[in-house]
Amino acid sequence: MTTTPAVHLEHLSKSYGSVQAVADVSLRIEPGEVVALLGPNGAGKTTTIDMLLGLAKPDSGTARVFGAAPEAAIKAGRISAVMQSGGLIRDLTVRETVRLTAALFSHTQPIDDVLARAGISSIADRSVGKCSGGQQQRLKFALALLPEPDLLVLDEPTTGMDVEGRRDFWNAIRRDARGGRTVLFATHYLDEADAYADRIVLLRQGRIVADGSAAEVKNLASGRTVTATAPGIETSALLRIPGVDRVETRGERVIVHGRDSDTVARHLFAAGAVDLEIVSKNLEDAFLALTTDRSADLVGSSK
Repeated sequence: MTTTPAVHLEHLSKSYGSVQAVADVSLRIEPGEVVALLGPNGAGKTTTIDMLLGLAKPDSGTARVFGAAPEAAIKAGRISAVMQSGGLIRDLTVRETVRLTAALFSHTQPIDDVLARAGISSIADRSVGKCSGGQQQRLKFALALLPEPDLLVLDEPTTGMDVEGRRDFWNAIRRDARGGRTVLFATHYLDEADAYADRIVLLRQGRIVADGSAAEVKNLASGRTVTATAPGIETSALLRIPGVDRVETRGERVIVHGRDSDTVARHLFAAGAVDLEIVSKNLEDAFLALTTDRSADLVGSSK
């Protein structure tokens, strides 16, 4: 028995003039998955989300949400979005904003419930204009929760939040996801994707270049990082070691990225380095390896 996917994009393409924003993207997201959509600026993340939400029409291909067109899914209250931009009425209070939005739906969750789930009960009587950027993002989250959607789409949802606010926001998202809600989010914060996504989809120049768990995506970036305290070491000598990709210096610390960590370590010890550490590549390393001009081949698992 096959289930209807929460999101099903088939050969989706979109151009703006001579710019190919999205090129033949196919993606299937199952109900209950938490998926991060990553990529550098201009990779096609927002355009893909716009087509998924029916805000942009694809040049070719199709987008379906729970088997229906995006417009139908939105009308049925099955999909909500927290967008990077979008106006809020500054003179209304937080509670008045939620109440006004609730009037647009035939069925909604209790206002106090969504305020609590978004973590903004304490500022319910504050005017929107006096809320911080992070608090306004939480308000948008509360608005998105009103129809109790099956799919929640988040485009850079933690912009303007401090570290504690980001953590609390994602804890709230994970609590909601445990109830079976599907979540698709685009973010520039790689630590958010690493910590909270079940699956990562990486875009480069409008195409998917990786698709899998955080561990699987990290494994696509081969090599290790060697860090040591080595004052005065010549970086040019390190760059001549076979397999070394790049070298960074931060004060007395030197950071060597390459495929042969043993050879690098021996060289550093011979040069008098101390406090040496060797670690596998992280998600940031994989992101850079897969989204720069050095990676032309498409990789990843098909979903």
